[in-house]
Amino acid sequence: MGVPLILIAASGLAREVLACLEGQYYYEVVGILDDSPALQGTSVGRVPVLGPLSSVVDHPQAQLLVCAGKGGVRAAILDRLVALGVDEERFGTVIDPSVRVRSSCSVGVGSIVLAGTVLTADVSVGRHVVIMPNVTLTHDDRVDDFATLCAGVVLGGTVHVGRAAYVGMNSCVRENLSVGADSTLGMGAALTRDLPAGETWIGTPARRLQQVAPPASLSRNFETEGLPA
Repeated sequence: MGVPLILIAASGLAREVLACLEGQYYYEVVGILDDSPALQGTSVGRVPVLGPLSSVVDHPQAQLLVCAGKGGVRAAILDRLVALGVDEERFGTVIDPSVRVRSSCSVGVGSIVLAGTVLTADVSVGRHVVIMPNVTLTHDDRVDDFATLCAGVVLGGTVHVGRAAYVGMNSCVRENLSVGADSTLGMGAALTRDLPAGETWIGTPARRLQQVAPPASLSRNFETEGLPA
């Protein structure tokens, strides 16, 4: 019998973690916690939803894994768990068997690393990071806590991904650059210069996403037709 593990959030990521753990014997997933009333008493991938997040106090022996897709949401859930008395030692770490973590590399507690990910040399992955399938992390990359790297991301050497940054599917980052904390790099983007904290960049080469207001004539039409502008 493996170490009991409870997943937090009945998400698509939780189902991917369940698939990752098929056939392994270290963890035994005993349930999922989720605040949605509609999910109480149901199952996800044959694993029962045991109750809302507050039910964590009823399972003091189980390790925990936060399965929310966005880093900011994972951080907020962690804050709630800490308020409920959960300490850092309670969190598990899941790494797909296909992933080799070399001796010069490290993966922090609470992180999820899915199939096909490559860590070459001296790569540092922080706490509660999510790395989706087929991500490539090359030498001296550093990924801070709560960051999310979507499927197919490629980081050149000595890239720094900041806390709770979100790097979109199939995007790439040139060597020696930084992706700022709480920033977003859009799907398929190519980053060729530093992305500042808190900004969203898209395209090839990536540029800051500008919020464009609707034309004045369009706003007038909305008003004329009684629709919200």
